[in-house]
Amino acid sequence: MQKHPLSILLGAAALLMPVMASAAVGLPKTAKIDRGEVEAPCNVNNPEWREAHTIEGVKIQESLRCSPDNPADIAAEVKGTNNISMETLMKTYYAADAITKKNDMDGDGDPDLIIIKLEVTELNGHSPDFAGLVPTFDIAPGIQPGMWVFAPKSRGMATNSFVGTDANPLLRAPSPPIRVEQGDIVWIQLENSHYFPHTIHLHGVDHPWVDSSGEGNDGVPQTSDKFVLPGQSKTYEIRPRVPGTFVYHCHVQTHVHLAMGLVGMFIVEENRPNNWVQTFNVGGGEVRHPSKAILEKYDSEYDLHYHAMDKELHNIIQQYNDPRLIAKKMNREYDMTDSTEDYHTLNGRSFPYTLRESLIVTEPNQNIKVRMFNSTGETLAMHTHGHKGTITHYDGVEHNPSAQIMRDVYNLAPAQRNDLLISTKDDGLHSYGQGIWIFHDHREKGITTDGMNPGGNVSAIVYKKYLNEEGMPMGIGESPENLFTKAFQQRKLPVWQDIDPWNSLGEADATGYVAPPAGVPIAVEEPPKSLSQLYQEKAAKGGSNTFGNFIFGLILGIAAYLLVVNREKLMAMMSSNKGGN
Repeated sequence: MQKHPLSILLGAAALLMPVMASAAVGLPKTAKIDRGEVEAPCNVNNPEWREAHTIEGVKIQESLRCSPDNPADIAAEVKGTNNISMETLMKTYYAADAITKKNDMDGDGDPDLIIIKLEVTELNGHSPDFAGLVPTFDIAPGIQPGMWVFAPKSRGMATNSFVGTDANPLLRAPSPPIRVEQGDIVWIQLENSHYFPHTIHLHGVDHPWVDSSGEGNDGVPQTSDKFVLPGQSKTYEIRPRVPGTFVYHCHVQTHVHLAMGLVGMFIVEENRPNNWVQTFNVGGGEVRHPSKAILEKYDSEYDLHYHAMDKELHNIIQQYNDPRLIAKKMNREYDMTDSTEDYHTLNGRSFPYTLRESLIVTEPNQNIKVRMFNSTGETLAMHTHGHKGTITHYDGVEHNPSAQIMRDVYNLAPAQRNDLLISTKDDGLHSYGQGIWIFHDHREKGITTDGMNPGGNVSAIVYKKYLNEEGMPMGIGESPENLFTKAFQQRKLPVWQDIDPWNSLGEADATGYVAPPAGVPIAVEEPPKSLSQLYQEKAAKGGSNTFGNFIFGLILGIAAYLLVVNREKLMAMMSSNKGGN
């Protein structure tokens, strides 16, 4: 191999420049920060769950994501816990009476009386028995804000096992989407298992102000309802006549109860014969058993719920276990007008955990139904890379096709819903082609987790050819591995550590470094002079030489170019020579 001494010299100078610069000005060295334990990007994977299934006669679409929903859960959600075998029920955490479906009153092949039981659950709350939180639900590595959620009635423990504190899979933030069919008689039974009073308000859902017994049915304590006190239950009766994407939430001290997580999507599907809808969608948002009306127009469907949290509010339940103190701190001392939203989530998770659960997985020439819901306190600006979706519905109301808007940023006010049609037709308008195309809030704080970026509500539209065997995106950019560490989330890890061979943007190590005494100059008092400064000084002395200056600048420019071009060759040659010796 031919060697170029000049290139070697210049490359060596380039490699040594950061070291020489630090030494010249007396700066501390660059330290290497230990990342600590690094989670596997796909930490819990059940390969058999990712396949298409037929369970109890229920067809379940494949889900190629890292963390798909349990197919047994979906079978129970579609058929009802009263219509499945004990074997299937035991593969879930559902109580035997969590979802009751019966009475085909119109004779079209599906049940028309739907009884849904909800509990109120605390996540990441204080325990008087030990120093930790229980049951835990991480929105990102080591990030555990206190939350309250409506959850399907479950059996057994709140935790997933006897040996851990993580919540069982039905207990997760935010409250899960609920689906019913247009015209069904629906009874929603709130069993208040919490220490505070609560109600349910069916926001945008067609429902009477009073129920069949004359009791309040709107969930607002000041006008139509009484508090559902701890240990009490209340049944809300509805028979929705209009399909659409709506909301349910607690209407007690709404400014904090909704923010704590007592809010979810309520979806009324169009009526079709033999239409068994998926009553709950507990998980990362993918609907693995879309309704018959959806499958007439779309290949897949996703529920995307955006939520945000103020850590000052959510930390209250982690500091006290006396409900009186929590009520005082939350209802009288906490001032929402001074709040800041620190945690930004999509379906309960923040980036990078959204890569495990909330991906939209697709192929070319497909139509995707996306329901977006904003339960934060601010307007969102959701942006899809590589695709321009069509807004078909606002707040559950379908727009005239001629008035439907195609765009790549979708504004959602608090409590607003947008239904989107995302087409993967590669025509430069609907889609730019296959790839890993992220979608995120274009308010920059929405893509942070407690101020750290990358984080927040970022996820991606991923074409199947760009998924690895575990269901994680196979990107060609920077590895997200560092983000799966608590050190990064806790602001301990430089965001650009090891960005280059000499770690030039790492952590400055001041260990053992003694700054020069006051008045004692460091080795270099002034930065090097630029060519223009040297030229001006020379011109001032009467020594102007235009051709000489041109040649001098040209040589320096070539030298700078060679420094960059030959750096890798130099390193390879140095390694080769070292091996030869």
